[in-house]
Amino acid sequence: MKLQNFIGGQWGTSEDLKFVPVINPANGEELAQVPMSSTGAVEQAVAVAKKAQKSWALVPAPKRADYLYAIGLRMKEKKEHLAQVLTKEMGKVIEEGRGEVQEGIDMAFYMAGEGRRLFGETTPSELANKFAMSVRAPIGVVGLITPWNFPVAIATWKSFPAIVAGNTFIWKPATETPMMAYEMAKIFEEVGLPEGVANVVFGSGSEVGTALIEHPDVKVISFTGSTATGSKVAELGGRHLKKVSLEMGGKNAVIVMDDADLELAVEGILWSAFGTAGQRCTACSRVIVHKDVKAELEERLLTAMQLLTIGDGLDESVKIGPVINKTALHKINSYVEIGRQEGAKLLAGGNILTGSPFDQGFYYAPTLFTDVKWDARIAQEEIFGPVVSLIEVESLEEAIEVNNSVQFGLSSSIFTQDINRAFQAQRDLDTGIVYVNAGTTGAEIHLPFGGTKGTGNGHRDSGVAALDVYTEWKSIYIDYSGKLQRAQIDTE
Repeated sequence: MKLQNFIGGQWGTSEDLKFVPVINPANGEELAQVPMSSTGAVEQAVAVAKKAQKSWALVPAPKRADYLYAIGLRMKEKKEHLAQVLTKEMGKVIEEGRGEVQEGIDMAFYMAGEGRRLFGETTPSELANKFAMSVRAPIGVVGLITPWNFPVAIATWKSFPAIVAGNTFIWKPATETPMMAYEMAKIFEEVGLPEGVANVVFGSGSEVGTALIEHPDVKVISFTGSTATGSKVAELGGRHLKKVSLEMGGKNAVIVMDDADLELAVEGILWSAFGTAGQRCTACSRVIVHKDVKAELEERLLTAMQLLTIGDGLDESVKIGPVINKTALHKINSYVEIGRQEGAKLLAGGNILTGSPFDQGFYYAPTLFTDVKWDARIAQEEIFGPVVSLIEVESLEEAIEVNNSVQFGLSSSIFTQDINRAFQAQRDLDTGIVYVNAGTTGAEIHLPFGGTKGTGNGHRDSGVAALDVYTEWKSIYIDYSGKLQRAQIDTE
């Protein structure tokens, strides 16, 4: 199957385009072919979106929300199909695939509710016979650039608030996982979303992504991906005075204190570190453990890791699927070698899996290092794979300091039964998300999602906070005094 762009409610691509294969990372099977579109496709999509946005913005917000309700219902009807496609092209296990589709469904219904809110504020004026208020206004055409690890959830975090706020958008999905974008575009078409509101253009970041960022009629760019790429997006967008929303890397830690429920901590670490084969921006890649329980935690983790099943994510018994491609496989392996060279002790894993049934896919063994120094490269740099480093500390204060020592600030976690420690940690951990007695992953769609430092630039996906990316605040003053009144002057 050759995928086609979805522009202005129409499917199509130029015949002379280059197509590249979409590969199932579990077994190397070619699933589809995706076009590498040119800047011409971006020009066409922006022109269509710009024209459609003028009429879309005039549709009452509750009516715009009706489309999101319809999208959510259609996703619910197709949930299993969408999850199967997602697992095939991305590799995550089917249970996680279903969970990700559910996240998109939840986001559709949640943002549809905002169609009857989109609250502004009314406030007293300092002058007599004058009314003051602020309202949210749509911005225009939005460019969405999404990653391969959550090809549905992240796209819905961005596109659904853009829709309900009265914007139109062009979505450039990751080349590795375009089939989910194709499936979502079909749903947009099936529910009758007006032509030009939602547009999908496949292609490379260097061509399609750059064209979106540089186009003068694209007013907002929302990007999720690596910190290195996000920095370039911010720089390029800044030159054009665009609003740029960035959600980037993480080097997330689970803190295990000496009073922690170790059985619960092990469960949280395994889910956070090895779910999605460690390919989450919220993945736990550091375990900061109190010296008094370090030995026992290591023993429990090793025992639990031996029970992890690895293979094709469509197999319901499998707990860990493949990584996305060969490039990722070798990057992960190179960091394991760095860890060895730095003097960390390898307790488990540390190798590319070979032999049947792994030879046709991209599988890496769940890996555990101990005796890792807090400033080692494997404890500071994002690996984006199933690799965890254990770092020993002597106190909560030291644990917090180690957690905060990295350039990222997305998610953190602490396992403790001391309420005072829990409150001190949630105050002092410098991440956008903090969990107590849970792992570093599991965000819910009605709360803001994003981080500090090298993880983002202050904006948030998900929750009501997402609307701040896709709206402008407009202040309105209505003077019915019948005379000129000057603020700050005619107040006596």
